[in-house]
Amino acid sequence: MYPVKRKKAENGFSNTHMIQKRYKGMEYLVFPKLEEISCIRHLFSTRLGGVSEGIYESMNLSFTRGDKEEKVEENFRRIAGIMGVAIEQFVLSHQTHTDNIRIVTKEDAGCGLTKPLGYENVDGLITKEKGVVLSTFYADCVPIYLVDPVKEVIGLCHSGWKGTVMEIGAKTIEKMQKSFGCRPEDIYGAIAPSICQDCYEVSGDVIEEVRKTFSPEKYRGDYADQLFYQKPDGKYQLNLWRACELTLLKAGLLPEHVEVTDICTCCNPDYLFSHRASMGKRGNLGAFLMLL
Repeated sequence: MYPVKRKKAENGFSNTHMIQKRYKGMEYLVFPKLEEISCIRHLFSTRLGGVSEGIYESMNLSFTRGDKEEKVEENFRRIAGIMGVAIEQFVLSHQTHTDNIRIVTKEDAGCGLTKPLGYENVDGLITKEKGVVLSTFYADCVPIYLVDPVKEVIGLCHSGWKGTVMEIGAKTIEKMQKSFGCRPEDIYGAIAPSICQDCYEVSGDVIEEVRKTFSPEKYRGDYADQLFYQKPDGKYQLNLWRACELTLLKAGLLPEHVEVTDICTCCNPDYLFSHRASMGKRGNLGAFLMLL
């Protein structure tokens, strides 16, 4: 397996040791607790095992960054092989840093891959349909997996700093509750590879938005020291992992049902695509989740 740099948890928190797996030359990542849930299949892709070249090497899953379309299609076929499905079963997001969430049906199967999307500005996907592969894309932002094994409902959402302050993870859970009767205490959540606090420098205006969302009044406690710190130059280091975790816990998920990655995209630029590490010259990773 590729020698991944892993992050040790600080301030008394624990990070999940993600499992590296291989299939026909491809390497991908899974969460231990999600692996134990028999009604789903999931994975988070790496750069290894695809056919793209140059800055997209090799498992690029973006059609919009300049890579050759036939290369990206072949990469999706390889991911489909791991998932045990046809590419016509994938449903792609249209991520624009919103808190818009779409309920996916079988009619959406193939959207964005084998047929036109038919929607836009969607950063979260939910389904109760078996055999439909929810698909979202990343190169530093936070992927959030949500699985209710009782009602057999799944959700997947894209949470950059904007999605995080809009609490897209909690809003996805709320939609699962309202649409399908899910109970938060039954839901498992996983925060997948993304940029760690040590690598994520932001400006003061971003921190002001974080302060507004994660106020002591709303979150029943002051978590500022867990979310960011200021450097001598006036910039801040933001902890998106902890922010997203707090959002899921506030929405009612049990602490023992939440897994937080130990792998940073920016710390592993040869293994995972990172917008910051590559200064924008990169492809996209994919988060995939399906009900069986």
